[in-house]
Amino acid sequence: MRPEGQNPRASAQGASQHRDRPGSLPLRHEKREEHWSYMDWCAQEMIARGPTFADDGETPTGSVNILDLPDPAAARAFAFDEPHYQSGVYRDVLLLRWRNTLGRTMWDFSGGRTGGNRYLVLGLSAGQDATDSAAPADRDELIAYGPLLSDDGAARLGTAALVRAPDPDTARAVLAPGRYADVEVHTWRFGGRPS
Repeated sequence: MRPEGQNPRASAQGASQHRDRPGSLPLRHEKREEHWSYMDWCAQEMIARGPTFADDGETPTGSVNILDLPDPAAARAFAFDEPHYQSGVYRDVLLLRWRNTLGRTMWDFSGGRTGGNRYLVLGLSAGQDATDSAAPADRDELIAYGPLLSDDGAARLGTAALVRAPDPDTARAVLAPGRYADVEVHTWRFGGRPS
């Protein structure tokens, strides 16, 4: 998907959150291998990926994918060609441009793949520039962090973060209080084939 020789940090970065359709768990299991094969095919472009879960920490509720891609059209193609989306596992998709403030992938996170609770934190802004403009000073628990942007990159629409934290309230605190119209916190795990 990335043109040969292109700098992976120079292209557009996109974040997609797919939300599962109620009752789609059997279909999710049936399409698991197709999903993993698709993600393997896109591995070079991946900044972060993984499933989200209900409060029980076991029931899948969706998936988040952050990729380096050439343009918004490539991001849309990735999100809507994904096998779980094509087969009806997902109810809807939130797809936005994202800037990699930390300049690394989830595989570079010093905390590794396991240990501690992991969360996806989405802050959706009430208006342009009503978002955090920089990552928090304490970055040790941040796996990925960056602003959500309009397709042309001109307007900040929110912030997306993957964070290791003891609980959802601590995860939520990575975003400045009062800056967002809505903040969602989802239990999240590093994606990929089980070892």
